Amino acid sequence: MSSRSSVPEKRPGFFSQLRTLYSFTQKSFRWLPFLLIAIILIGVAAGVGVGFLIPPVAVWSLILWGITGLMLGVLGALTTMTRLSTHAMYRKIDGMPGATGHVLSTSLGRKWQASEAPVGVNPKTQEAVYRTVGRGGVVIVGEGNRSRLTRLVGDERSKVKRVASGVPITVFYVGHGDDEVTIAKLASAIKSLPKAIDRTTMAAVIKRIDSVSQSKSSLPIPKGIDPTKARAPRPR
Repeated sequence: MSSRSSVPEKRPGFFSQLRTLYSFTQKSFRWLPFLLIAIILIGVAAGVGVGFLIPPVAVWSLILWGITGLMLGVLGALTTMTRLSTHAMYRKIDGMPGATGHVLSTSLGRKWQASEAPVGVNPKTQEAVYRTVGRGGVVIVGEGNRSRLTRLVGDERSKVKRVASGVPITVFYVGHGDDEVTIAKLASAIKSLPKAIDRTTMAAVIKRIDSVSQSKSSLPIPKGIDPTKARAPRPR
């Protein structure tokens, strides 16, 4: 007779996740260990320096301030590594089909609502259009060859205008050309848009657009990116 209770899957511990984060980041930044060591040493030196400046100067005081500086240095190193891991993740997914959906669904925060699946896609060329709605209005993002995205972006813009008249519509194209936004700067570009609608209007716009949108199941994520593997691991 099989046991009814199953052993829960053991999650990686903090240090295991930290090692994974370090390995992931170092693949893009080979100089990472030297930078982290330098940050920690600067923290210790700063702590000891404060100990010399604040009387009374004693051995125990210098040790305590040195430990404090060490803790701050470790914190600074972890923060730096986390930020670099984000840049490493962007480097990895830059130019990959589906990267835009990954960024929109993970990097905009609660003030914006977006799906990882595109709202329009060309199955032959993998050009795709994504949409997100927030306090800045409606944002349409084109991913792929810009000349071939004209029709997809135009169709999406027309659909939004029909159900959300008066709401600002902003269009971004992901790429490295003129008037294009790199995948690394896409989230910040969207979040920097000025507030144009309140939360009530935002909720109403989302409901109206969803009511006329195609089923997401008919528009799969473009092949080329596995979001679970592309995401930079973070220690918990």
